Amino acid sequence: MANMVIAVYRPREGHEARLLEVVREHVPALRRLGLATARPPVVLRAKDGSLLEIFEWVSAEAVEKAHHHPEVQKLWARFEEVCEWTPLGALEEAKVPFSHFDLVEF
Repeated sequence: MANMVIAVYRPREGHEARLLEVVREHVPALRRLGLATARPPVVLRAKDGSLLEIFEWVSAEAVEKAHHHPEVQKLWARFEEVCEWTPLGALEEAKVPFSHFDLVEF
């Protein structure tokens, strides 16, 4: 069964543009490896500059497989260079019932 996820990336200072590049490559890379569905991802920007990436894994097993795949590990290492993984609840927008974000178009 498919598995939707919301990932939050807080850019490291001065790395906003590089983070966008990595996010742009993320889901297509997962798709090539058979780990993400064809559903288009949605990328949003929070007031603090964090990016939210909403996408769909093909299954819970695909998530586990990604954690051991060398190509995915390289991609995730690039994320770590340019951002911090952040819990959704840490965003100011998450503290209200109807959260508003800016849509990021690629």
